[in-house]
Amino acid sequence: MRSWCLAIFSSLFALSTTVAVAAGPQPEIRREPFPAQTPGQVHTIRIIPETCTYLQGGFVADIAAPYRYGAASTGKRCQPRARLVDPVKAKPSAESGWILNDLIRIPNAACPAQQAVIRVWRKPANNIPPPADAQGRPRIYLEDAKRQAAAGKIAPLTQYTAVLAMEGDCR
Repeated sequence: MRSWCLAIFSSLFALSTTVAVAAGPQPEIRREPFPAQTPGQVHTIRIIPETCTYLQGGFVADIAAPYRYGAASTGKRCQPRARLVDPVKAKPSAESGWILNDLIRIPNAACPAQQAVIRVWRKPANNIPPPADAQGRPRIYLEDAKRQAAAGKIAPLTQYTAVLAMEGDCR
C-alpha cells in the first residue's frame, strides 16, 4: 500500500513540475492579484525605482482595448540606473536574455471574467565595476567618464519593459 501511494505521489509531483515548466518562466516577484479595479479609475500598477518611473493604468469603456496603461516619472531629482523601453521594440522573451521580473493581474470590477495581465521584464546589463583606485575603492572619475562617453564606450544599462495582455471577455 505504501509503495502504491509513493508511486502516485511521485507521478503527481512529476506532472505538476511539468505543468509549471510548460506554463512559462516564473516571475522573480510573487504577488497576489490586485483588488478588482473600477473602470474609469486610474491606479498605480507598480513603481520601478531603478528607472525613476511608475506604471499606472485603468479600465476604460473601449471594447477593443479595455485597459490602458503608461509610465510616469517619479520625480525630477531621481537619477535612473536603468531604462524603461518600449515592449514592441524590445520584444522580451526568456530566449533573448530577458528575465520575467513581475506578473501583475488586475481584475475588472465591472466584469469579473476579465483581467489585465502585465508582465514586467528585466534585461540585466553585465556591468563590471571599475577597478579599485590607489585607496582601494572603485570610483568613476568625471573626466574619465566624459572621455569614455565621447568615444561611445558607455556601459549598457539594465532595461525594463512591461507587456499588457487581456484575459477574459465581457461582450
